[in-house]
Amino acid sequence: MYVGSTGLRGLHQLLFEIASRSVNEVLAGGGGCVDVTLMSDGGVRVTDDGPGIPVEASGDIGGTGLESLLTRPYAELGPGNRPAVTWSFYGMGPCVTNALSSRLTVEVRHEQVRWVQEYVRGAAVAPPAAAGPATGSGTSIAFWPDTDIFDTRECSFAVLATRFKEVALLNRGLSISLTDERPIGGIRSVRFQFPGGPGDFVALLDAEAGAHIPPDIIAFEQEDARMAGTVEVALSRRGSGEARVRTFANSVPTPEGGTHADGFRTGVTAAVNTYARQRGLLTTADADLTTDLIVRGLTAVVSVKLDRPEYEGATRGRLGGGTVYDSVEQAVREHVGTWLTHHPDQAADLIGRRP
Repeated sequence: MYVGSTGLRGLHQLLFEIASRSVNEVLAGGGGCVDVTLMSDGGVRVTDDGPGIPVEASGDIGGTGLESLLTRPYAELGPGNRPAVTWSFYGMGPCVTNALSSRLTVEVRHEQVRWVQEYVRGAAVAPPAAAGPATGSGTSIAFWPDTDIFDTRECSFAVLATRFKEVALLNRGLSISLTDERPIGGIRSVRFQFPGGPGDFVALLDAEAGAHIPPDIIAFEQEDARMAGTVEVALSRRGSGEARVRTFANSVPTPEGGTHADGFRTGVTAAVNTYARQRGLLTTADADLTTDLIVRGLTAVVSVKLDRPEYEGATRGRLGGGTVYDSVEQAVREHVGTWLTHHPDQAADLIGRRP
């Protein structure tokens, strides 16, 4: 139940439990690299260049070091330790991967010491052992899913590449690679890094929709203590067609939308109508422009990163939280309003009439 299935979905979740820890650790340090390798023997290796997991003293059961991480559920993160990526269904973390793997090995480079340890079906073979000096810092975890539990050990390169690209687009400064050593024809590898973050995401979505001219993109990021998190939004207008709004909470898609999606739509609508009335593009006799009319032709990415996200429903497809709605609505209204003021020609075109 902790990984969702014993099929491909659950297999990928084992990897995500490890990868999300690495991604959050390198992003907390201002950015870095996470490298994922699908090994030819059915194992998966995740390596990062973060600070390295501390190795706690033997018997420190309540600690936050290596053995605790691999044998106990994650402790809840507090403010200042916000996860940029939350792939875990129940906040269990790498201990789930360890418990559901026939074998797991870990190498840690921390404070100039290289540590190694091995686990078999979740149990440590021996305590962590110092294995000489370390160059640099970071953590490498390799695991082999238990074939007595899972129907397959063949991860999908295409599915993982799509997901890792999405995560890189939502987290500027992150470099994430995926290497597949399994193909008979030779190794294949991709690397993703996007300095523009969600702005690059919107540009790619527009390109996929056939936009031949790079659009003007409105992009901003704002911290808001009310929702204990940040909101990052990027949007463009292609001119016509259905709105395409992609929403995320802690870098996980929210296909059913939620309070961040609702706040975005309300904020855009308020900004456009306020500007239109201030500039005389709408008279007192005119009704407000509707949300459906305003968002027509928009491409947008709305990403919130929260200390403690609230979801509606067991599938976590819809985000809740009234403060999220308020924070997103205000941020969008203010930033879109400012953009309209500085781009009067585009604003008039968006509204559909000129003064």
